[in-house]
Amino acid sequence: MFYPLSAFIAYRYAKSNKSSQTSFVSFINRFSVAGIALGLMALIIVVSVMNGLEGQLKQRILGIVPHIEITKTPTLMAETNDAAQNLSKTPMENSENSPSFNLNEISMTPIDGVVASMAYREAEAVVQSRSDLRGVQVHGVQPDIMIEHTLVANHMEQGSFADLTQGSFAAIIGRSLAIKLEARVGDKLRVMVAGASVYTPFGRMPSQRLVTVVGVFDMGSQMDDKVMYMNLEDVNRLMRDLKGNEQSLRLFLNDAFNYLGVVNSLTNTVGVSANHIKTWRERQGPLFDAVKMEKNMMTLMLLLIIAVAAFNIVSALVMVVTEKQGDIAVLQTQGMLPSTVMWIFVLNGLFNGIKGAGFGLVLGVIITLQLNNVLHLIGSPLALAADGSGLPIEMDVVQIIGITFLSLALCVIASVYPARKAMKIAPSQALQNE
Repeated sequence: MFYPLSAFIAYRYAKSNKSSQTSFVSFINRFSVAGIALGLMALIIVVSVMNGLEGQLKQRILGIVPHIEITKTPTLMAETNDAAQNLSKTPMENSENSPSFNLNEISMTPIDGVVASMAYREAEAVVQSRSDLRGVQVHGVQPDIMIEHTLVANHMEQGSFADLTQGSFAAIIGRSLAIKLEARVGDKLRVMVAGASVYTPFGRMPSQRLVTVVGVFDMGSQMDDKVMYMNLEDVNRLMRDLKGNEQSLRLFLNDAFNYLGVVNSLTNTVGVSANHIKTWRERQGPLFDAVKMEKNMMTLMLLLIIAVAAFNIVSALVMVVTEKQGDIAVLQTQGMLPSTVMWIFVLNGLFNGIKGAGFGLVLGVIITLQLNNVLHLIGSPLALAADGSGLPIEMDVVQIIGITFLSLALCVIASVYPARKAMKIAPSQALQNE
C-alpha cells in the first residue's frame, strides 16, 4: 500500500522505541496521549450530563410557563417606556395604539414552530386554606388543549385537566403548594384576586371565590408551588370579565428555545406589535442564562486540560527533532524539501492526537452510557431525572464530534513549533555534529 513519505516517516518515528532516549520520548508521548484521552473523556461526560440537566430544567419549568403569550394590552416594560408620551395624547390618539390584530385570526394562522394555541388568562391571586395563605398565579386554560399539548397533563398525581369543567370552579395545584397549604383533592380553597376588586360599604374588597381542588400535579420544578390551573371561563368570572375582553393568546412551540423565530414571524408576517408579545425569557431567562454560562465554563476548563496535554507534545517532538537531526540532514541531502520535513513532525503530533482522542472518545461514550450504573456501583446514586431513575444524560453527536476535532486541532497546533524547528535544520551543521 502506498503512503505519503512524510506520513510514513512520521508513523515510524511515532512507533520508535529502540534507544534509551527514544524510550524517554515515548514515555512523554504516552503521557500526552493519556492526558488528551482523559480530558476528552471528562469533557464528553460533563457536557452530556449538563445537556441532560438543561433538558430537565427546560421540561420542568417551560412545561408550566407559557412559551409565548400575545396580549391585548402592552407589556409592563412597554407601558413604562411610553408612559410620558401617552399622558400627553388625547383619547383619539391613544386609540391608535390599540392592537390592530385579532387573536382569533392569529390562532388560525399557521406559523412555523407553533404546534397549538389557546385562549388564556393569567392573574395574580392569594390562596387561603385552613392552615396557610400563599400567593399564586392563576392560569385560566382550556382543558382539552392542555391535555393534548402540555407536559403538566402527563405529570398528574391525582385528577385530570378534564375535571376543570366550566362553572365548577375547580382547580389543579402543584404538589409543593398542596403540601404548604395542607390541601388534598376535594378540599375547598379561597382564591382572592386584587385585580378585580369592588367597592363595598366596608371599603375596597378583592374578588374572591371558593374553589375545589380536583387535581395535583408534580413537575418537580420551582413553579410547582406558584401555579394554580382553572377553567378559562371560571377565571373570567372571577376577574369580573364575563366576555373575556382581557384574554390573551397562548402559543405552544415545538421547541421553546426557538422562540425568536416565532416572534419574528408574528411581528413581520402577522403584524403583531412586539409590545404585545411576552415570552418565557422575561420570566425564566436569567435562570437558563446561568445554566448556559455554567456549562460553557465547565467546557472551557476541560478544554484547557486537553490543551495542557496537547502541548506536552511540544516537549516530546522537540526531543525527537534533536535526536533525529542526523536523519533529517541525510534526507535533505537526498532531496527532501523542508516543507516535507515539517509535515513529518506535524503528522507525528497528529498521530498522538488521534490515539488520545480515539481512546478518550470510546471511553467517554461508554462511561457516559453507563454512568448511572457506575454511580450505583460505587454507592453514590443520584436521582435528578424526572422519573427519579438517576442522572439525566443527553448525548449530542454533533457536539461530541466537534470537541473531538477541536482536540485534534490543538494537537496539530502544538506540533507546528517543533516542525518548523526541524525544517530549519542545516544539513551541513547537523552532519558535522554527528
